[in-house]
Amino acid sequence: MEYKTRKYPLFSNCGLLCGLCPRYYTDGPSKCTGCAGEGFLKVHPTCGILSCAQRNGFEFCYECDDFPCKRHNRWGDSDSFITHRNYLLNLEKAKQIGIEAYMAELNEKVRILEELLNNYNDGRRKSFYCTAVNLMDLDDVKIVMDQIGNEVDPEMDAKTKALTAARLFSEMAEKRSVPIKLRK
Repeated sequence: MEYKTRKYPLFSNCGLLCGLCPRYYTDGPSKCTGCAGEGFLKVHPTCGILSCAQRNGFEFCYECDDFPCKRHNRWGDSDSFITHRNYLLNLEKAKQIGIEAYMAELNEKVRILEELLNNYNDGRRKSFYCTAVNLMDLDDVKIVMDQIGNEVDPEMDAKTKALTAARLFSEMAEKRSVPIKLRK
């Protein structure tokens, strides 16, 4: 199927947050451009959920009367590069508050993730940061970023900055009972 480029490639039509996926921040042939983003077919040759939505004229699955359908049960209790844990909740929230408000929240999370990757990554934390920012509430992510700003000295080496940031995210996740590891 020839996919139409979507207006919101960082938020997939099935509810995954493509803008918070490690493959979105990878260089080279495995770089993902998001859900039906520019060059999508090079990385994702087929997607049954996207094909269904576009064939029926939906930008997001929640617009369909059959949502959630059997296609949404395909992931079960495992993740791939990105966590699948909240995809239905993401769609429900977007439906409830409206896509523009939801995208504003997602864009803020993307901005924070990029700050983490640029300033607090020792080369080993990309998946951890992507998962943590994806699964945690935006308000909690902002609290952790404030804590990082208070605890991290710009003179620290990259490893110490990364360890501090990871510890603070882990502490907040534990406090909120949010498991921030990918499910294999």
